[in-house]
Amino acid sequence: MRKVTFPHMGESYRAFKMLLNDLGNEVILPPRPSRKTLNLGVQYTPEFACFPLKILTGTYLETIEKGANVLVTSGGVGPCRAGLYASLHKKILHDLGHSVEMIVFEPPRLYPINFIRNVYKLNPARLSIKAIIDRIKKGWRLLQALDNVEKTTHVVRPREIKKGATTQKYKQALEWLNKASTTKEIIEAEATALEELHKIPQDHQRLILKVGIVGEIYVLLEPAANLEIEETLGNLGVEVERSMFLTGWTRDNTWKETTEGMTVKDAAQHYLPELIGGHGRDSIGHTVLYAKRNFDGVIQLAPFTCIPEIVARTILPAVSKDYNIPVLTFFLDEQTGKAGMNTRLEAFVDLMKRKKLKNMSQAKLQLTSGAI
Repeated sequence: MRKVTFPHMGESYRAFKMLLNDLGNEVILPPRPSRKTLNLGVQYTPEFACFPLKILTGTYLETIEKGANVLVTSGGVGPCRAGLYASLHKKILHDLGHSVEMIVFEPPRLYPINFIRNVYKLNPARLSIKAIIDRIKKGWRLLQALDNVEKTTHVVRPREIKKGATTQKYKQALEWLNKASTTKEIIEAEATALEELHKIPQDHQRLILKVGIVGEIYVLLEPAANLEIEETLGNLGVEVERSMFLTGWTRDNTWKETTEGMTVKDAAQHYLPELIGGHGRDSIGHTVLYAKRNFDGVIQLAPFTCIPEIVARTILPAVSKDYNIPVLTFFLDEQTGKAGMNTRLEAFVDLMKRKKLKNMSQAKLQLTSGAI
C-alpha cells in the first residue's frame, strides 16, 4: 500500500493532507520538526548542507518509520542548490536502505507536463480532470484561509491586552479550519476565525513597531526552523509582515508571475540585477519596499551556508544606509539557540523604538516651531 508524505512547512500541511486524501491517498502526516528531527538530519546529511536539507532529511526518516514510502516534494530552477535536494534526498535515503519513491514537482509554469504526470501518480482514486480541479481549488482555498488567519495574528498580537490571547485563539482557529471539509465550511471557518481574532481586546494607543521579514522560503514559513520569531516579535510589541506566504509563492511559480513579484524585482534592480537563485534577490527587493513604506526595520532569515542569502547579506548594509532602515540578519542552523536569538531581538527592538521616538519627537518639535 502506498503511503504518501511531504515536508512540514508551517500550517500548510493541513491543506496538503486534505488534497492528497481527496485524491485517494493514504497520508502519513509529517511531524512538526523537533530536536529529534534535526538530530536525524544532522547525522545523515553533509555538514555544510543547508539547514532545510537537514530538517527535511530528518522529517523523511521520521515519516518512513511510520510507514511512508512515497515522498512528495518540490524541485527548483536557477543556480540555487535547493533544486538538487530531491535527488540528494533520494540518494541519502536509498543508501540508508529505504526504497522510497520521490515525486518532485517542478515549477508548473515552466514544466507543465511534469505537473500533469505527478498529479496522475497521486490520483489513485482515478478522479476525472474536473474532479481533480475541484479538489485542487478546495485545497487552495484552505491555503488562502490559513494564510489570511495567520496574517491577522501578526496584526493583533502586538496590540493584545492579555498576553497570549492571540496565540490561544489562533490554535482554536486552526482546529476550526482543520475540521472544514467543504469549500463552504472553509469559508465559514475562516470568517469565524477572523471575527474572533478581531474581538480580542487590544490597546490601540500602544506604540507599535512594524518590521518586515525577508529571506529563504523554508525558514520563513516553518516556525520550528525560525524558532517562532514572529510570535516572539509580536510579544515584544512588533507587528511583522512576512514577505512571503505559500499562496503568493505558488502563484508566482504556477500560472503567472504576479505584479507584486515584478515590483520586488524592480526594487532590487539597482543592487542586484541578476537572478542568483533562491530568494536572495527577493530579500533585497522586499527590503527596499519595506523602507519605502516607512517600516521601522527589516529582519533577514537565512539558512547557514545559503549562498543566495549570503550574497543578499553583503548587499543589505548598502540598502540599510541608503534608505536609513535598520536590518538584522539571522543565519539559522542546528546551533542556533532561542535564548540568544531573543536577546538580539530585544536589543534590535529597543534600537528601533528609540529611533522611532526620536523621530516622533523631532517631528513634533518642527510642527511646534512651524506653528510659532
